[in-house]
Amino acid sequence: MGKDTIKRLAASILKVGISRVWLDPNNQKRFEEVLTREDVKKLIQEGLIKKLPPTPRRKIQKTKSSGYGSRKGTRKTRMKQKQMWMAKVRAQRKLLKKLLKEGKLQKSPMIKKVYRKIKANQFRSKKILLNYLKENNLLIEKTEK
Repeated sequence: MGKDTIKRLAASILKVGISRVWLDPNNQKRFEEVLTREDVKKLIQEGLIKKLPPTPRRKIQKTKSSGYGSRKGTRKTRMKQKQMWMAKVRAQRKLLKKLLKEGKLQKSPMIKKVYRKIKANQFRSKKILLNYLKENNLLIEKTEK
């Protein structure tokens, strides 16, 4: 039985593609003795034939195909405006909670107003939110000496 046939049988037994079947290169004589599907199963149990891990092709393809040249439609059509808003608001709220937890933000009635401003879409990004907090002296800068 040829090497290709053994690979094909092993692929069907392991339920993977032929490219994911590994044959031990040191035991070529054992592969020449194989005659049946049962023999291939024995070689799999012995560890002479193994299933290789899948390659992350889909991830690679996605990163390749997302450049400016392959985009069709504006930013708003590629991602719904509501989803964009939700992602931005969640990130800003998460930042506020983190600052409160770390003690870098003093608890005051102004925090509720900032929270409402986030909801009202007044800050375009987390950076602008941080600038606003610094300008209104809500952010406590801890200096370590």
